[in-house]
Amino acid sequence: MTGMTGTPLRVGLVGYGLAGSVFHAPLIAATEGLTLDTVVTSNPERQEQARAEFGAGLRFAATPDELWARADELDLIVIASPNKTHVPIATAALKAGLPVVVDKPLAGTAAEARELAALADERGLLLSVFQNRRWDNDFLTVRKLLAEGELGDVQRFDSRFERWRPQPKGGWRESGDPAEIGGLLYDLGSHVVDQALVLFGPATSVYAEADIRRPGAQTDDDTFIAITHANGVRSHLYVSATTAQLGPRFRVLGSQAGYVKYGLDPQEADLREGKRPGTDAGSDAEWGVEPESLWGRVGSGESPLTGGGRPEPTLPGAYPAYYAAVAAALRDGAPNPVTAHEAAAALDVLEAARRSAREGVVVSL
Repeated sequence: MTGMTGTPLRVGLVGYGLAGSVFHAPLIAATEGLTLDTVVTSNPERQEQARAEFGAGLRFAATPDELWARADELDLIVIASPNKTHVPIATAALKAGLPVVVDKPLAGTAAEARELAALADERGLLLSVFQNRRWDNDFLTVRKLLAEGELGDVQRFDSRFERWRPQPKGGWRESGDPAEIGGLLYDLGSHVVDQALVLFGPATSVYAEADIRRPGAQTDDDTFIAITHANGVRSHLYVSATTAQLGPRFRVLGSQAGYVKYGLDPQEADLREGKRPGTDAGSDAEWGVEPESLWGRVGSGESPLTGGGRPEPTLPGAYPAYYAAVAAALRDGAPNPVTAHEAAAALDVLEAARRSAREGVVVSL
């Protein structure tokens, strides 16, 4: 592996749509020890867009198969292509002897995720899942509050990833074809379920409601998931494209106090606008920082909207930390930041939620 000699690890990025161009390519390029070597896209406009940002030396391939033919020239494959391609491309990359990062969801089923995990373990290769919202500013702040015991024993966790998009955009993410693995349950649901499991541990039962609300929509666009965790915490998770008035991103209720936080982490919006870690933001220390006016509040007995509680400084968001951890795992044997086994546990919940919504039952895990 090139990185073992001190030179950057060479990354092949499969896909240059939203995930590839907005999230993966900029974060890879901003990570010390990684270099974006090849982008897989046959779209000339996307090739020109990538070349304009990352330089004339960037290489391109029309298909992933071209990467396997020169696997010895690469050190890591990142898969940011449509959901239905994740398993076949990850399988081919692992069989070519290459470590892999896969955008969420890793697979359509937990069984497929565990098969991929077994293949990676058998080959002794890294298989990591891009769950970037573990490095959201508000989520990092919740973890800090829990670690410090600020809220007492947590009893209920409300998490909302809501949007107001009354007109469907179309495309595979909103396709009704099950093979596409579209819909909000597997899209935003992958984030909120992963966060709940990281915070409160394994799920023992799942109940869900999934609706198609918008005219012309083909797959779920307004979904609710209730998880009972083994430790007794109940998580209520909302993902929606039809929310005319947005609720709090997090409401965490404990035996001593609660934490309420409105607004989304700024990193996605900054990346979409072309800002980059360590450049436009001024320095890494300022990347992911939000204004004091958006801080959440900690308190008890009164609504934060009427001045209850005290402001809780929001920790800076830290998406660059994911790829820094991947580089450390490949170079130094540091821990995998998000394992395929963790992704499989989240997929267990998503599959249970899909069954619950379809059959109107509580599903035990």
